[in-house]
Amino acid sequence: MKSYAAVDLGASSGRVMVGRVGPDSLELTEAHRFPNRPVRTPEGLRWDILALYAGILDGLRAAGQVDSVGIDSWAVDYGLLDADGALLGNPVHYRDTRTQGVAEKVWATVPAAELYASTGLQYAPFNTLYQLVAARSSSQLAHASRLLLIPDLLAYWLTGVLGTELTNASTTQLIDPRTRDWSYDVAERLGVDLGLFAPLRRPGDPAGLLRQSVLDETGLAGPVPVTTVGSHDTASAVAAVPAMGGERFAYICTGTWSLAGLELEAPVLTEASRAANFTNELGLDGTVRYLRNIMGLWLLQECVREWGDPNLGDLLSAAAEVPALRSVVDAGDAAFLAPGRMPARIADACRDSGQPVPESPAEITRCILDSLALAHRRAITQAQELADHPVDVVHIVGGGTRNALLCQLTADACGLPVVAGPAEAAALGNVLVQARTHGLVADRTSMRELLTHTQQLTRYEPRTPTGAWQAAEARIADR
Repeated sequence: MKSYAAVDLGASSGRVMVGRVGPDSLELTEAHRFPNRPVRTPEGLRWDILALYAGILDGLRAAGQVDSVGIDSWAVDYGLLDADGALLGNPVHYRDTRTQGVAEKVWATVPAAELYASTGLQYAPFNTLYQLVAARSSSQLAHASRLLLIPDLLAYWLTGVLGTELTNASTTQLIDPRTRDWSYDVAERLGVDLGLFAPLRRPGDPAGLLRQSVLDETGLAGPVPVTTVGSHDTASAVAAVPAMGGERFAYICTGTWSLAGLELEAPVLTEASRAANFTNELGLDGTVRYLRNIMGLWLLQECVREWGDPNLGDLLSAAAEVPALRSVVDAGDAAFLAPGRMPARIADACRDSGQPVPESPAEITRCILDSLALAHRRAITQAQELADHPVDVVHIVGGGTRNALLCQLTADACGLPVVAGPAEAAALGNVLVQARTHGLVADRTSMRELLTHTQQLTRYEPRTPTGAWQAAEARIADR
């Protein structure tokens, strides 16, 4: 067996996980977990990147000797380096307001339909392209020599080696998913300097060795390689979908966001796909992650925070007793993107649409979970139609697998069996790419077979007719 450290950074916490992999075994343990607390400064919302780096060093120290390190995180955000390689400022958080109204300016130069045909990326106001256009007149960008996406920035601090990992780069809206290279025409027309980006690298490529100073700080004995993984956490999570060979599946990666879609061999760049707001992000081995971003458990996380962190199990039990589909909201509505006042905003959305207004935490929680299941249904149904790619089962991976009510509601809404697990999909995908690179796993199929044999999975069969869900979907469509 060999040991691999998976640095897995989410929107609210980071962790260093240790995966131990053998020919027929896969064990994952948590070495260290640390908070990820964005900071609101006078300039706006920023990531505390130094605290994250310190958490990674603490995690590597706790992990002990490993054969390799891989890093994955959320997408789109970046740090800027000066000519000496020093960070010019804390990276801007994707929920910062600086990109408001920027998309319309971009579309005036490259119409939305053209942009989608070139990059295949769904509209989201925080895409890296819009962030760069918003920062065009900033002194930081004017003095920048390099731009590194968050996992690449952290890998650079660990190794001193510069690179831009492809699956994460595909979320910038500057990659052509057909060529798997930069969209030079889009960048030129919008004045984006692609020279800021380090050379592209792919999952499995070497990303350097831990610096001597890092070895001294963590107590590890070198050399310890850093291996490029699917550094967008969704790419790593999809790599860890435990699908059987030949199985026709959809996936939902659940957590702060829900990413619901299909694994395809080629992008879908039609106007209908753009109108439905599906994205074509790149995955392992030339695959395309054809999916829609849904607000996800962020809605519930924000409510729980405002309610003073009540016991989640008790809250979900109470929500299960609330009548189904009494009130639903559009879980993809940008009105829910910003933090703060989430229970009141959900109640307002129900009131404005003429539905019963949820008042108690249980009622609001049930509204959120019904709405998420409905959004899952809508995304999976439309993805099959737009890609002409029918499925027989839905795999749910990530933190939402621990929410049995959400998993059952998703099976009911989709009218398909749901297989839930593993919960730590991003970390497992990270570990398995490292293991494959070092010869312990043969290919993507072998990775998934190992997952099905070693991870705890729960199957949920549809229990209710889909007619009520169709009616609820019509309620949202009518608004």
